[in-house]
Parts: sequence; C-alpha cells; structure tokens
Amino acid sequence: MSHPHPELGPPPELTSGGLRIIPLGGLGEVGRNMTVFEHEGRLLIVDCGVLFPEDHQPGVDLILPDFEPIRDRLDQIEAIVLTHGHEDHIGGVPYLLRERPDIPLVGSRLTLALIEAKLREHRLRDVPQVVVRERERASFGPFDLEFVAVNHSIPDALAVAIRTAAGLVLHTGDFKMDQLPLDGRLTDLRAFSRLGEEGVDLFLVDSTNAEVPGFTTAERDIGPVLDRIFSHAERRIIVACFASHVHRVQQVMDAAVAHGRKVAYIGRSMVRNMGVARDLGFLNVPGNTLVDPKDLENLRPEEVVLISTGSQGEPLSALSRIAGRDHPLIRVEPGDTVVLASSLIPGNENAVYRVINGLTRWGAKVVHRGNALVHTSGHASAGELLYCYNIVRPSNVMPVHGEIRHMRANAELAYLTGVPKDQVVVAEDGVVVDLVDGVARIVGKVECGYVYVDGSSVGDVTEADLKDRRILGEEGFISVIVVMDSVTGKITGGPQIQARGFVEDDAAFDDVRPRIVDALATAAKDGVDDAHQLQQVIRRTMGKWVSDSHRRRPMIIPVVIEV
Repeated sequence: MSHPHPELGPPPELTSGGLRIIPLGGLGEVGRNMTVFEHEGRLLIVDCGVLFPEDHQPGVDLILPDFEPIRDRLDQIEAIVLTHGHEDHIGGVPYLLRERPDIPLVGSRLTLALIEAKLREHRLRDVPQVVVRERERASFGPFDLEFVAVNHSIPDALAVAIRTAAGLVLHTGDFKMDQLPLDGRLTDLRAFSRLGEEGVDLFLVDSTNAEVPGFTTAERDIGPVLDRIFSHAERRIIVACFASHVHRVQQVMDAAVAHGRKVAYIGRSMVRNMGVARDLGFLNVPGNTLVDPKDLENLRPEEVVLISTGSQGEPLSALSRIAGRDHPLIRVEPGDTVVLASSLIPGNENAVYRVINGLTRWGAKVVHRGNALVHTSGHASAGELLYCYNIVRPSNVMPVHGEIRHMRANAELAYLTGVPKDQVVVAEDGVVVDLVDGVARIVGKVECGYVYVDGSSVGDVTEADLKDRRILGEEGFISVIVVMDSVTGKITGGPQIQARGFVEDDAAFDDVRPRIVDALATAAKDGVDDAHQLQQVIRRTMGKWVSDSHRRRPMIIPVVIEV
C-alpha cells in the first residue's frame, strides 16, 4: 500500500507520456470532490464540489477546493467534467469559472441544467456547455472520454473513462448497483466489463460505503414504508430530503396522490431543482397535485404533504426554521408527522438531532432512518465494490470519495480480489499520483488547504480567524483599556475592563487591576515605552490571572492610548 507522508516534497516534472492525477478535494472527506488530470501539458478536471462546514467552523457558508496549485495554469484546462448534479460535485464550479469563465462544462442533461441555475446566481453567462449521454465519446485535447451510465441518488449520473497515451483510467463517480432502479437506468456493468477487457490501467472507485457489508438497499424498498407512514398519519406530513433527490421526491409524490393529498415544496433550492427535473422529464407530477405554500391555509391538515429542504439540520434551511418556530408560513402542530428521508452526513449529527428534538417538542412524530427504512444510500456497499473489481480487473486502484477509513476499507476490498498491494494507491488531498508505463505511484505533494466562503468573501477567512471565532464563541472576550502619558509613561486613566461571554460583574476584575498597573509600572522602569509592547504586557498579565483564577482562555484585547 502507498501511504501519504508528511515529508513528501513537490512533485518532479511529469515524465513524457505519463498521466498525472492531482486530487484537490474529496480524498479524506465526504465532499469537495475535485480531481485534476494532467497529460501532455494539458489539464482535465473531473468534478468541482463544495464541503459544508461543521460546528468548529463558525460563520463559514461553504468550503471550496484550493485552486492555487492550478491557478497559473487555468489556460491549460480543456474542460470540467461533471459526473452528477450533487453539491459536493458541482457546487464549486461557479467559483472556478470566476477565474476563467470560458472553461467548457461537460455533463448529462440534468447535471448541466442544475448547474445553469447556479451560473445565473453568480452572473456567469455564455459558459460553454457540452451535453453528453451514456455510451457517447468525446475528445478534449489529449483526453478521449467515454461516458458510462451509473445509478446513484440523483438521476443522469455518469462514470467517465479517460483514454490517453499513458493508459485507460476509469472514474466511477458516485454510484451504486441498484438492480431495480426507479427510473430503470442500471449501472452499465457491461460497459465496465468491456473496459476491463480493454485493460483499465487505473480504477478510481467511490469509497463511501466500503465499510458496509453486502449490497445497498434498493430504492424500491422505500416506497412501501412511505405508504405505511402516509396511511397512519392523521394530520400534515412534512418530508425533508436533499433538494436534488428526485427519486425520493417522486416516491413522496406518488404516495401523496395515492392518499389524496396535495403537495407543496418548501425551500428555494427544492423549488428550483424539482422544477428543472420536471421540465426535463425526470419527475412526474400528476395534474392538480402541486400547490403553492401560500394556499395551504385553504386545505385541511390531513390533505397536505410538504416536501422540504433541511434534512441535515442546516441552520437556515426550511426544516430548521420550522423546528425553531421561525418559518413565515409553516408552524408544526401536535399530531404532524415529519419524515427525515436522508442519511446523516458525517459531522451533521448534532445539528440533525437538534432539529428532531425541536420538532418533537412541538408535538410532531419524527420518522428517520434510525427508526424506519425511509432512506437508502446512493453509494455501493462492499459486495457491489467487490463485484466491480472482479469484472474490471484493473492494474492499479485509487480509492476516492470518502474519509480515510472508507478509502482504507476500499483498498482492502481491492486486495481481496487480487490487486497487488503495491498497486493500490491510498492518497489524500494534494498527494500527486503519476501513471507511467502502466504503474501508478505517489510522486509528491502540492499544498492545498480549505478555502472558506464567508458571505461574499472567498478565501479571506483563515484557520487563525476560525480559531478566534471559536474562542469568542466558547470563552468570550475581555478588553482592557489604559490611557498613558506619553512623556512620563504614567497611567492617567484605567485600566478600564469590559467583558462579554465571560463574567458580567465588574467587581470580578478588582483583583487584576492593580496587577496590570504594577506590570505597566515595571515595564516603564525597564524603558518599555512602545504601545505594542505595553499591550503585550497587559495581555500576559490578564491572561495569567484569568487562567489561574477561572481556568478560562478568553480572547484578550488590550488597548493602550497615549496622550
């Protein structure tokens, strides 16, 4: 097995005729997927997604891949290939196009339709787009691409085979092998087998469910469970799912029609995405089923189904606002049924349970994956991955899309099917892999970190800023203001101490004021008269007192005013 080492240096120049793979996101995390392929001086990008922030990243809206390793090579990019329309694969595209807006986008009809709405929001116009279908081939510079149908938790997903002079690479994208998919579109295992016969030199494989034994539950198994929930619901039903999960929305729609209920979408992204899916024929909405949320007051509770965003507990989502009694139209009442039809993304557990508790507090019955089969994963489990390895028989394997534990579990599956250990490359973001003469090897590392989107700023927030925010949120802050005579160095005013999130009683600081005065006097005797140095004296004195007296580490902001 190949291990990423912290001592890895920058990669050498790519060997002539070789293929370089540079993952800039998605390896070691669930989200932010972006892989750069380099061949003959040209670049091909597969996916460009976002990662959603966790509790320890306060104030952050989105996390992007780091474009810095390719920023001076944007003119060499042939295309961005998008495997499917989930945010963790397309959400970062507008931010990359800001830097070069004429990069062609390549993807299926639904995928490009979903990205089009994002481009309008970012005021990106006339971006070249190439619609592709399964079994089609297209060339972009030295990259000859073939697209393969795969099923996932969103329609129209594609795997991509990349042919170059260095060999054949097969990238699964996100996929599973549902044998009875709702739309009848199977993962094309015949194409996987045909590519295997041709000889797959490097197989990039979705790792998300590699730890889960057996086969992923079929989507069709969810339908009867929803039907039972609808049969027993006495009042309104609110179903929360991903705004891109067309299959789940279709199942909810079918159940609503069967039980004589009207449907309303709640949440801007849900309205937008389902409108796109309906227009393209991926969602069937029977006539007179869909109603405007503003018209719900004219319907009895037992006639209503709401399909909402917010299954991951996102603070500003419709479901979170409903749970917090903060939604302008929807107010949950005792007897309502809420269905969370999604899996938990790692890191979102606390937010989701917070929403569940909020809904339960108002009397709703909450049905979720923990107590009913209301969701199934969109990713292949271990049994399906083994099947793929056996029919593709790749020379080299590189697990992608998942946390480290997922990728290592995927690597173990590759070993079991006979792939030699030294031909399974377990890399992380920034670790560079070269495919030369049919052998994949780690050759170096490029610097790539998290890029934070905070409101309208992109990349301005640093880890140090987040640390400050965490300190402010968890420990509070103390400001100390001292007025000093610039000639004599004596204190003429203060110390004035103010605190927020620490202690509100001003008398609590009576013990430390004389210590600050003594420390400043000692510094003055030692010839310290620089305002910045005096501020450091105040910070050290206050910090030691707070630590000794209260076992706390608030942010301390000293201010020295010279008069």
